[in-house]
Amino acid sequence: MAKNEIKKMLTSKLYFAGSPEAVALRMRAKKMTHRFNQMIDLDVNQKNDLLKELLGRIGTNSYIEPPFRIDYGRYTTIGNHFYANYDCIFIDVAPITIGNDVFLGPRVSLYTAGHPIDAAIRNEELEYGKPITIGNSAWIGGNTVINPGVTIGSNVVIGSGSVVTKNVPDNVVAVGNPCHVLREITPEDHAYWQQQKDIYLHDND
Repeated sequence: MAKNEIKKMLTSKLYFAGSPEAVALRMRAKKMTHRFNQMIDLDVNQKNDLLKELLGRIGTNSYIEPPFRIDYGRYTTIGNHFYANYDCIFIDVAPITIGNDVFLGPRVSLYTAGHPIDAAIRNEELEYGKPITIGNSAWIGGNTVINPGVTIGSNVVIGSGSVVTKNVPDNVVAVGNPCHVLREITPEDHAYWQQQKDIYLHDND
């Protein structure tokens, strides 16, 4: 039965979160994140090794600032050149998939877990999850909450403090609670930031 509960969990069906296997997997992740959060900055290689063991996948040149919290770990996959600032929380009762070159500000929370609106069913500890997907080259501002079932496109900027309840398309700036598209990212944006980079490089000559 326990294995069936995990299968239900990962396929967005109602499942019992207190099943023995689910509890054991969460305890594994809790122990590993505790170890990770106790490591000093000099332990970079050890941190990376621990993250590779904890997570489903984490790519090269990726770094997570402690403290960090995650429910299962093994259901989260992360691409290359990823950075998460302090106090990020991943509730991965459904798959969390993050692309390459993604930056998370402090206290970004990815919540795949959902609970029934009906209190009687909710009180029986039945819950469900819906996957979260973040594309490539996304920057998620601090204190953003991403809710179950959301897909965020590539080359997206999410303003700090946003609560993302619906999908966000590619190449936009989105902000607010609930999060909405503010504007598209344009060639003029690229030209401006290229100019700022040129100034930076000139100043360093």
